[in-house]
Amino acid sequence: MPPESEIAPPSNPAAGHAVGRRRALLAAGAVLAAGVGAAVGELADDDRAPGRATAGTGAPPPEPPIPFHGARQAALTSAVLAAPQLPATKLLAFDLPPTSAAADRAALRALLTAWTGTLAAVVGPTPDPRLRTDDGVHRLTSLVGLGPDLAARLALAVPAGFADLPPFPGDRLDPARGGGDLLLHLCAADHWTLAVVAELATTAARAAGATPRWAQSGFLPPTAPGATPRNLFGFKDGTANPDQDTARQWVWGPPGPHENATVLVYRRIRMDTAAFTALPGEAQDLAMGRRATDGAPLTGTAEHDEPDLYAKRPDGAYVIPATAHVRLTGPRLDGGARMLRRGYSYDDGPGDRGLLFCAFMRDPAQFTRVQNRLADRDALNPFIEHTASAVAYVLPGAPEGTTLGAHLWP
Repeated sequence: MPPESEIAPPSNPAAGHAVGRRRALLAAGAVLAAGVGAAVGELADDDRAPGRATAGTGAPPPEPPIPFHGARQAALTSAVLAAPQLPATKLLAFDLPPTSAAADRAALRALLTAWTGTLAAVVGPTPDPRLRTDDGVHRLTSLVGLGPDLAARLALAVPAGFADLPPFPGDRLDPARGGGDLLLHLCAADHWTLAVVAELATTAARAAGATPRWAQSGFLPPTAPGATPRNLFGFKDGTANPDQDTARQWVWGPPGPHENATVLVYRRIRMDTAAFTALPGEAQDLAMGRRATDGAPLTGTAEHDEPDLYAKRPDGAYVIPATAHVRLTGPRLDGGARMLRRGYSYDDGPGDRGLLFCAFMRDPAQFTRVQNRLADRDALNPFIEHTASAVAYVLPGAPEGTTLGAHLWP
């Protein structure tokens, strides 16, 4: 790609005006970013800066921040993969209105550079007074992904076949709540941090000419260290996640430019919690294929026991029913393929609460196969409704000294 100074202006005057305005905003954003960087450096060098712990207080050392820079993005680094999920999340989607391919590529590059600087800066000491803490540390992770339409429009270097999901029976999708050219997934220890960082990221996006499309907040219940969080049906959610070796096969891309990348499938699933929890406990367990009490499959004694899909009762019926959620999502029906699930609950008022299903996989066709089985005969279908959907190519991380998306320009 030619440098920005060599990009020819679009032939149509309206587009030229849009590009000119975008360049002015990008220049202003660059000046702002430079000021933020300098301020962060000053804080890091000043032992008296607000938020820096003082020696001799006897207080326990603060939990270290989760580094932004690395081969994989912070929300999915190998260290975080095995760690408890942070309890609060916010997803934001943006569109990049088309002007010309060259101008839009320049805008995307500038936005990814700005987000790299912003998201790296807020992890540690920050000049924003709203984010200053006694120990100068924020438990925050972030993840940036690109939508299929943007990738195709700008001929970006994404995995072959990367595309939107097909429609599924029973979907009731609201286009205003799903899709998008760019997806930003933030997780933190508290909603305050998310609100401030989301504002900073949105400001950077607007400066690059991107427009907000939708936003969604979510949460987890109080969960003991090492335990699996529960969803609003009261069941543990995320039990069968892959280990590191399995994730290398099914979650991360193959060796090459996408090795530290993956694909995110997002589904906003409204849950009729009142109707489901009114069922007798045994009926709930049969619908799920697990026990609500301890998360164990109906054929096991502990949460992480492998479900035995072939076990039968004396009358010949399967112990885990043919319509049980666990059976239909089982890796044995998919050649052993597993996805990494990092779901959150949401509550947007009476009659609209449920699950923010966030799953990561190398090939989204895996989700399509599973969802088709679920849509056909899942016992949970009377109690759930898919109301929004998105798919995003999750960029590899940005090692120190680099920016997100450096490999996108073939």
